[in-house]
Amino acid sequence: MEAPKTYVFFGIVGAGKGTQVDLLMKLLAAKDSRKIVYAYPGSEYRALTSGESFTGSIVKAKLERGELQPDFLTVGVFTNILVRDLTADAHLIADGYPRTLAQEEAFVAAMDFYGRENVEIVYIEVSKDEVIARMKLRGRSDDTDDGITRRFYEYETNVIPAMQMLKEHAGYKLHTINGAQSIEAVHADIVKALGL
Repeated sequence: MEAPKTYVFFGIVGAGKGTQVDLLMKLLAAKDSRKIVYAYPGSEYRALTSGESFTGSIVKAKLERGELQPDFLTVGVFTNILVRDLTADAHLIADGYPRTLAQEEAFVAAMDFYGRENVEIVYIEVSKDEVIARMKLRGRSDDTDDGITRRFYEYETNVIPAMQMLKEHAGYKLHTINGAQSIEAVHADIVKALGL
């Protein structure tokens, strides 16, 4: 059996990452019966904010302001997902991580630790205007003008450099996908780029 796949998804909030990850997971599940680990710190953070913990209250305030969570916490959250869920033959899909250079270092160290050698990076590229239009339609509480502007700043300042650094490692390959197309066309481009 071939080695399990490792994918990392990048794209500004509103680029359609979640939808494309879902489609990829369904495709992988149809191809073989192996477990798929979806490592998405965002869902863990949202679970944290729904509780009554002190940490959750700080995380919630930062989310509402459109700020990135601190590296120590995000690295810990991502690591916990791997420790809890990853198995030797499971496919791994990372979404929303790494988002800073410090997280990028931790991600590469984790992949080295788990013997993950061929990492496919999927970057769904969408213009700022398109993303703003999508976010307004979505209507989430943190999709205010101020929150959107801050997320763009954080994305361009931290996330893009982390992605650029990630693709420099041996065994890491970046695929840039035009995210302004229909959901089906984006999915078809991803499938083709990944050779699935």
